[in-house]
Amino acid sequence: MTGRTDAYHVAAGTPDPEIPVLTIEDLGILRGVDDRPDGGVVVRITPTYSGCPALREIAADVQARLGRAGFAHVTVATALSPPWTTDWITAEGRRKLAAAGIAPPSAASRRAGPVPLTLGRPASPRCPRCGSTDTRLTAQFGATACKSLHRCGACGEPFEAVKAL
Repeated sequence: MTGRTDAYHVAAGTPDPEIPVLTIEDLGILRGVDDRPDGGVVVRITPTYSGCPALREIAADVQARLGRAGFAHVTVATALSPPWTTDWITAEGRRKLAAAGIAPPSAASRRAGPVPLTLGRPASPRCPRCGSTDTRLTAQFGATACKSLHRCGACGEPFEAVKAL
């Protein structure tokens, strides 16, 4: 297999290790694939945040997948600018989150200038099981720092939600 398009499709199918129902393309962290002069490829990814513990594993998974597909020279480069936002999660990614019982994030708030010390409470996420907006935060952090825990007042079910960034 050769070519930037083929490499992009192979890399795009890499699952996110923290939310494996999503691929890195669904999550919006796959920025692009470029050809190298030696016939290899450079895959550019953006972490969801600068201290993301999954970034090393994602890079290793991308390299392994491309290696199995016949790409001998693979470099995974980190692109920090512009910073990732939850708005980069694709419509398919949002659908997959909801189908897995994880509330997708609302649109990220837009700010100009420095981040204020108090942002206020984000809107309650819609329950991914019954669709109710009668939900409450039960824990600021879920299994990963990018998720929070909630309970639905309508159906009583607990669920995770991806935080809007």
